[in-house]
Amino acid sequence: MNVFKRSTANIAAWNLEGFHGIPEARIAKQVQGLAMLDAEVVALVEINPKEVLDKLIAGLAERGLTYHAALVEQSGKLQIGILYKDGIQATNPRLVAGSDLGDPDKRKALAVDLKIWKFDFTLIVVHLKSGRSLPNQRIRDEQAKVILAFIQECRSNGREDIILTGDFNMIPGQDISNFHHLGGDDVMDFLSSWDLQERFSHILEKGRANLLDGFAITRTFSREYVRGSLRLFPMHWSMDIGRENYKDEVSDHLPFVATFRIDRDRD
Repeated sequence: MNVFKRSTANIAAWNLEGFHGIPEARIAKQVQGLAMLDAEVVALVEINPKEVLDKLIAGLAERGLTYHAALVEQSGKLQIGILYKDGIQATNPRLVAGSDLGDPDKRKALAVDLKIWKFDFTLIVVHLKSGRSLPNQRIRDEQAKVILAFIQECRSNGREDIILTGDFNMIPGQDISNFHHLGGDDVMDFLSSWDLQERFSHILEKGRANLLDGFAITRTFSREYVRGSLRLFPMHWSMDIGRENYKDEVSDHLPFVATFRIDRDRD
């Protein structure tokens, strides 16, 4: 049964900027932003502490939006989780073994199997090693190899439809080896690298910005994705607070959101 009464659903990803924790005032702003985003599924990184997810759900409920959560606790302080609306099946949440390279201060990727009406897929949410230096890039290379091996295992077990998103900490055109190891030999289609050229998702100091966050799908998965629908959600504009105030009060990242057909599934 299609409880959404339409043929498409939106899937979003957002970094909450929780490295130093998320105070109550910022959680309230994030609730406001998520309500405007109004996506069926939202992948979230830098949840800190993990109770922030419950507070977001409670705040959204006060605005008439019912969400549920999937989170598998990480060893470090920064968590990865998802929010999903009523009527969506979310099963088998698990961390991708080895994707933290055995370092408890890094994050393992989170994988969840989701079904929205007829549309079923595996969502993998990542928060890879940050930093622009060569050693950091090489760490991301190794993380990417582990995650790609997991994707290949999913495909060999009959799961062709995979969405990969989150904070890649990879810049298109710069971190070429990272994209190579994460995408394999034509396995992943990095929609964000193509559809969002000359855009930014990560807000830096003094007006600078870059495209650190990413969104990719398996190439066999292109028939459910609504081509050209991936976009950056201008949450700062929607909240009418300007980019600098948004960075200070909400997050230093903007969300991605993409649209998928849910009236069919063609694995």
